[in-house]
Amino acid sequence: MLTRRQFFGRASTGIGAAALGTLLGAPSSSGARSRGVLGLEHHAPKAKRIIYLFQSGGPSQMELFDYKPGLERFQGENLPPSIRQGQRLTTMTSGQSTLPVAASKFAFERRGKSGLWLSELLPHLGGVADELCILRSMHTEAINHDPGMTFMQTGSQQPGRPSFGAWMSYGLGSENEDLPGFVVLVSFGSSGRPAQPLRQNLWGASFLPAEHQGVSLRPSGDPVLYLANPPGVNDRSRRRMLDTVATLNRAQYEEFADPEIQARIAQYEMAYRMQFSVPELADITKEPESVLGMYGPKVRERGSYAANCLLARRLAERGVRFIQLYHRGWDQHGNLPKDLALQCGDVDQPTAALIRDLKQRGLLEDTLLVWGGEFGRTVYCQGALTRENYGRDHHGRCFSVMLAGGGIKGGLAFGESDDYAYNIARDPVHVHDLNATLLHQLGVDHERLTFRNQGRDYRLTDVHGQVVDDIIA
Repeated sequence: MLTRRQFFGRASTGIGAAALGTLLGAPSSSGARSRGVLGLEHHAPKAKRIIYLFQSGGPSQMELFDYKPGLERFQGENLPPSIRQGQRLTTMTSGQSTLPVAASKFAFERRGKSGLWLSELLPHLGGVADELCILRSMHTEAINHDPGMTFMQTGSQQPGRPSFGAWMSYGLGSENEDLPGFVVLVSFGSSGRPAQPLRQNLWGASFLPAEHQGVSLRPSGDPVLYLANPPGVNDRSRRRMLDTVATLNRAQYEEFADPEIQARIAQYEMAYRMQFSVPELADITKEPESVLGMYGPKVRERGSYAANCLLARRLAERGVRFIQLYHRGWDQHGNLPKDLALQCGDVDQPTAALIRDLKQRGLLEDTLLVWGGEFGRTVYCQGALTRENYGRDHHGRCFSVMLAGGGIKGGLAFGESDDYAYNIARDPVHVHDLNATLLHQLGVDHERLTFRNQGRDYRLTDVHGQVVDDIIA
């Protein structure tokens, strides 16, 4: 017989707690798979996992992906009001007396059989151009970093919603119970520019069960704090302690029906299994020299973008569902030509190597790679403008995101900006549309992966989002 407290506690957990119970009852052997709340995908998936290479700060689309040779004729001219259309500006440029157009100083070249236009700053990515899909018509309402990153990662500018990776873990489960279904890696850019903060809500679970939040691997020291046994504790005594604590926690759950108690049990068990799986994951000494060389000279530096890209491949082949890599330092308000070249030096070769590595191992076809930031940059200059030096402010009305693998068409530039790379001229893609499309490739109908919280059904795409069918192979 249930007490009143038990009845309301269990009623509030709903199907999520039932799915969690199934997860906890599954055998904990390497390579085992646990289904998420969906049980089965809504339709046949083309991708099993996502590697999201998030470039924190907002890379400039005009210097990298959106070739605008015609901007030369507008160099130094004030941005026409007919182009700006009254758009709000950040406080960093709203006080400027003029908004002078700054053409990119970098050359572009057609690459691959597809003839995809790519910047001279990305020569290695040019070598895999036929695998790339460039969305040149992305747009967002956010114009500042924190709401922009939160929007891209959670579907809301306000903190408090589950992250994309948490939704994936909750809905689809894990393909390897010895590693988390959602792993986060962070690298620092070479530009030396102060990095925007990365808040844990970007990989948090919010109102979803807590075990679906991302697990961040540290760039130095132990990859995960407190994972190793302390002095005097061996594996047998750790196992005995966990079994005792789990018994006590289950007794508490029977009394209070708090789903966080079950989440705690799941996290303890995952931590125990990670004692063996994480050191093996982080050990790249057995990787062939040919593979290490492909990722570039910094691949042996823990925490570098190159090292994290190699870790992303190792996580992918071990069945981790969502791999989130943040690379910081893309906020070029000034000294853009020098700083952007440094940032591209960090990411160009390792990103291309990751694509090649996945393809060689037969993983690219079911791994969806995403590369992009929270918004783009303005066509007008922030501060003083010279031909060799300039800066750009935040711009959410039109920017570029790169995709590869996972059933997405390669060698494709989708969407088009106007002559100023300021507004969208054709085929707009909103943040919600991108997220809906990524979920679609995973076999998930974005309107049907929901969670009831405080009387409302929530989803990653809120009440918006359309799948971009034209980029699907």
